[in-house]
Amino acid sequence: MKFDDSCVKWMADRDKEEFKRKYPNLAKELEEGTVKVQIDSVQRFDKFRGYTPTPIDYLRRCDTEEQAIQTIEYLEREGEITREHAEELRKQLKEKGVRSFGPKKEEDYYLKQAGY
Repeated sequence: MKFDDSCVKWMADRDKEEFKRKYPNLAKELEEGTVKVQIDSVQRFDKFRGYTPTPIDYLRRCDTEEQAIQTIEYLEREGEITREHAEELRKQLKEKGVRSFGPKKEEDYYLKQAGY
């Protein structure tokens, strides 16, 4: 059998008949065009889904220089940042203060930013 337009039509008709056999009511609605679906909700886009906080994100949650030092030490100890990066962060902290990393991120920051 040569694969041509008639073959494609035969396959489409066969699939259509199989669909009708398996889902007779749905096939009838689709053929009649009587299908109407009301959408009564909207899915939100969550810009933070899958987001991994950076060291700066953690430092922006700190209230004091001591908390920031402990955070840097933790990130370095856990291998989340290199020793060199930790030193750069410590230097910035000492010279410019904890708010030099940005404004404080309050509790539920990400939920509020996402509109929840």
